[in-house]
Amino acid sequence: MQLSKAEEQVMEYLWQKEKVFLKDLIDCFPDPKPATTTVATLLKRMQDKGFVAYKLYGNSREYYPLIMKSQYFSKQVNGIIKTFFNDSASQFGSFFARETSLTAKELEDLRDIIEEEIKRKQND
Repeated sequence: MQLSKAEEQVMEYLWQKEKVFLKDLIDCFPDPKPATTTVATLLKRMQDKGFVAYKLYGNSREYYPLIMKSQYFSKQVNGIIKTFFNDSASQFGSFFARETSLTAKELEDLRDIIEEEIKRKQND
């Protein structure tokens, strides 16, 4: 399941704070701040999608994410690879290396990361 841009913004603050009450979450937003009802509606939708839960303290709810940022990001990237690159990580890697404005140093750093991951997987 996917989040809207507004929901992703709320999740970003939740990932940063880990646990947060609605009032404190609204304080994370730049001015002009969204309405309390708007953020509450987003949280409810995100809860229905299984991304957010809360713990009740009297009348106050402390919200927390149910999915880690890395998990969400991984699903998004895998969706892009499946949709735009025929489910081929090689096609994605080729596009990423050639069509983005990465410097030679950044490409070398990526190569080092890939080589380390290859070694790790060969040892598993």
